[in-house]
This record gives sequence, structure tokens and C-alpha cells, in this order.
Amino acid sequence: MYENIKFEIKDNVGIITLNREKVLNSFNFEMADDVIDALHKCEAPEIRAVILTGNGRGFCAGQDLEEATRKGGPSIEEIVEHTYNPIVTLIRKLEKPVIAAVNGIAAGAGANLAIICDITIACESATFIQSFSNIGLIPDSGGTYTLPRLIGMQRATAMMFLGNKVSAKEAKDLGMIYNVVPDELLQEETFNFTKKLAQRPTVGLALTKKALNASYTNTLEQQLELEKELQAQAAKTYDHQESLTAFFEKRKPQYKGR
Repeated sequence: MYENIKFEIKDNVGIITLNREKVLNSFNFEMADDVIDALHKCEAPEIRAVILTGNGRGFCAGQDLEEATRKGGPSIEEIVEHTYNPIVTLIRKLEKPVIAAVNGIAAGAGANLAIICDITIACESATFIQSFSNIGLIPDSGGTYTLPRLIGMQRATAMMFLGNKVSAKEAKDLGMIYNVVPDELLQEETFNFTKKLAQRPTVGLALTKKALNASYTNTLEQQLELEKELQAQAAKTYDHQESLTAFFEKRKPQYKGR
């Protein structure tokens, strides 16, 4: 179905694999269209969690510079508007967990797409590079929004100014990503982790994600009010009622994601 990505559904997990291996899965318009379409497919109720990963030795090297510099090709504004802003927005608005499995180099927009996901797991050999300054550009794909909130303004600024490589271990130590696993176990461990999330109360997780998104800009009073509203919605779900029934029946709840 897709030329630039692989997409499969396994045990209620949607798996999107960037598949332009020869160019380290760098984005062009065509791959962006494929990813956007796959993310929309992940809105289906049978998919309860999503993995975003890459094929080969790179997660994503950011923008395909051949497209960006081609005579008559899209402008940088058009690239950002067509490719990165829609993908970032879809990931943050998708009402289920999105897990990044970083299988190698994540540079430029690729690094920021990795950390915009709800949870990021990297293999030991993975590296993250805010490479924009190396070609005289600024970080996009939400990087200037997300990275300072994860690791602090000073560290984020230095990382973006210098454009230096950050190892997976350092990224974890800084709080930039959730976990690091051996290279050969990345896909298996990420899938098992995501499968667990797919078996949890999906609506409750979606409402939690909505609250976390809002916490970046809300005051405490606004956040408390939002928590009250979302809690009322969560209390009306099947999964909440199932958890109460299971508690009193002394059994494990069987969540259905609704």
C-alpha cells in the first residue's frame, strides 16, 4: 500500500516504520503523505497504541536535502507546513499512546519527531542530533517547545546551538527519553511495552494525554478545572466500570478500550 513506509497492525498496535533506508529515512513529501495517512488510520478504534520506528541503521535523518535544494522544489516554509507541522500535530492529538522506537541516528526533525512522541525508547547505539545549526537553520518539528521542557532551557539551548551528538544513554540521563535497551532487543521490547499499553484503558490514557498537553500552557487553576472535567468523562467509560467490577470480584479487569 505504501512506498515509503511499512504499516502493520499487530495485537491492537499500529506499527509505522519509516522505510527510506538508503537516505536514513529522511523525509520527502511522499513519505510525509504516507506517514500522515498511516497516523489517520491509527485513529481506528481497533488500534489502541502506536509505534513509530525506522528501517535500517537510522530512525530518521530529518529532511531530505535533495528535495529541499532541488531547483523548482518546495520552499522551506512549504516543507515545514506540509510535512512536519501536520505530523507533530497528529502525534500529539492522537487519542492513544504513541511510542517512538529509535533504532539509530535521529537528526534534525527526526530527533524532534522522536521526542514529540508520548514515550521514547532508544537502542544503545542510537544518537540524537539537533543538527539545524550546522546548516544555519533553527530547530523545527516542535523542538524548541519540547526539548526545553524535557531537559531544561540551558541544556536545550547548548544542544541546539552546538548541534553535537547526544548518545542514547546521555539522552536518558538528561530525561530526554524514557529508556535505552540493547540494539538487538529494541523492536521486541518496544512492542511488548506498547502491547501492554494497548491492553490498558485506552480512553483514560487519551484523556490523560489531553491533560498533559494542556499542562504546558494552563495555570494551576485551569489545570485543576480541566482535570475535573476529564475525570468526569473517564468515570463514564466502560473500562472504569469494568475496573470497579473486577476489584469487587477479585479478578483482573478486561479492558476494551472504551
